Amino acid sequence: MGDLHISLLSAALAALVTGWLGWRCGNIRLKEKILHGDGGNALLHRRMRAQSNFTEYTPIALVLILVLDLADQDGWLLGLTALAFMVGRVLHAIGMDADTAARPRMIGMMLTLPLLVLWAGWAIAVAFRLV
Repeated sequence: MGDLHISLLSAALAALVTGWLGWRCGNIRLKEKILHGDGGNALLHRRMRAQSNFTEYTPIALVLILVLDLADQDGWLLGLTALAFMVGRVLHAIGMDADTAARPRMIGMMLTLPLLVLWAGWAIAVAFRLV
């Protein structure tokens, strides 16, 4: 088994992004004195959705990164794609602040979805000993 450095760094970065997303919501809650839900605040609602969206996509991404790392597929490709995924998730969250369609959100999803498909295909290829 390798040293799992890509998995460890990915999980650590995901934890930091999760904290940042929560902090962004908390700031609005404090400023607007909103205790529960979104209090009808559109920006808080979008930020809560950005945080939820991150927590919807990130666990499966981390599992795929981990299993590829465990299968000794821990080269530059895995590391760079893991970093690209996290950058995409941050861009998506920033883009969610906008009232209308925003380029960072679009770029974030254009990084997220293809990487999930890439990792899934890669994991399948490893499972069938094709790589």
